[in-house]
Order: sequence, then structure tokens, then C-alpha cells
Amino acid sequence: MVAHLSPLAERGNQAQAFLEQDAGAQPAMGSVQHFAQDREVFAQGDDADYFFKLVSGVIRTCKFLADGRRQIDAFYVAGDVFGFEPGEEHRLSAEAVTDCTMVAYRKIKADPFASTDRRWSRELLDFAMRGMTQAQNHSLLLGRRSAMEKVAGFLLDWAQRSADHRQISLAMTRQDIADYLGLTIETVSRTLSQLERDHVIALPSARQIKLCNLDQLEELAA
Repeated sequence: MVAHLSPLAERGNQAQAFLEQDAGAQPAMGSVQHFAQDREVFAQGDDADYFFKLVSGVIRTCKFLADGRRQIDAFYVAGDVFGFEPGEEHRLSAEAVTDCTMVAYRKIKADPFASTDRRWSRELLDFAMRGMTQAQNHSLLLGRRSAMEKVAGFLLDWAQRSADHRQISLAMTRQDIADYLGLTIETVSRTLSQLERDHVIALPSARQIKLCNLDQLEELAA
């Protein structure tokens, strides 16, 4: 019997393989770092001397507004690269949603290596394309008119990252979801409860969501 890995597990294995290869080929290039849940990786305005490849866990990038509100820009999972800035400072903060392991790369060392190593160049190009796609998807999600459309779209997006597209395990809190969708936590909770009452989803626990009617959820997100 062939074992089927979830997209997250598969990307995590790919990241681990990359980590092992990189450690063998260029031991001085990247350093392995561990961050506990809710620990800050970097803050907005910090020097962008390093970027990171996530090996395990979930990272959120966010911006803190002048009035104290937090806007989450993206969630990153195993295999993703984050913190690669075109300028000299980080425009966003990055925090560990869960315990995380990552590899930190110093840009000044990575740049000349990328020009001579085709595998590493492909990795950086893939990161850039995935980041652009993720930003476009988030922009489209925020552009949806109702809270129901936004929450339904979020659930469908996260389902695509799960082994079973009908069973979602969320690493983030309701507040994280609200700050990602531009809603209040009360609105997110009410919307999830309404979806449960309508038998579109089931909520076995706060972090476990079962998609009972995928077709209807897709209609709500359209």
C-alpha cells in the first residue's frame, strides 16, 4: 500500500530534504533556528539582513497599525520562504503561530550563491511566484463583500492545504482569522456558528472543522 502524504507533510519533507542538502553543501550559508509559539521572528522596521525557509510549524506575517489594530498579511507553512525583502527593512512583523523550525539565510551570502547554483535560483524563483500568488489570493479574499464569503473562502483555501479536504486542522486562533480577513472576532465566530447551524460545517473543537457540504461552501465563497 502506498502512503499518501498531506500537502503540508509533503512540503515539510521537501523542506527537510532541502535543509539536509543545504547543510551538506553549504554549511556556512544557512543556520537552523527554533522559535516557540507566539515568539517574534522579526519586527517591522528591523533590518532585512536575513530571510527564512520554514521547515516545520506555521508563521504569520502582520502589520500593526497606529491605532493598535493588527492586520495579518499571510500564513506560511513548511516549505515556504518568508522575510525576503527588496529593501533594507522588513515591512511586516513575523511571528510563530506554533513552535517552528526554520533556516535563516543571510542575503549578502545568498545573492552570489544564487547566481552560480541553479537549484538555489529555482528555489528563490519558486518562492517569488508563490508569494505573488498568495498575495493575489488574499487580495481577492479581502475584496469579497460579505463576512460569509470571506470565511467560506478562507476555509476552502485552508482545506487545500490539508490531507483530507473535508477535515481542517487550524493552527491559528479565531482572532488570527479575523485579523487576516479584516473582520472582528465576533463576526468570525457568528459566521462559523451559522455555517454549523446550516449543516455546511461541523465544529468538533475550536481548531477542528469538518466540511459537511463542500458544494454549498463553494457557492457561498463564489
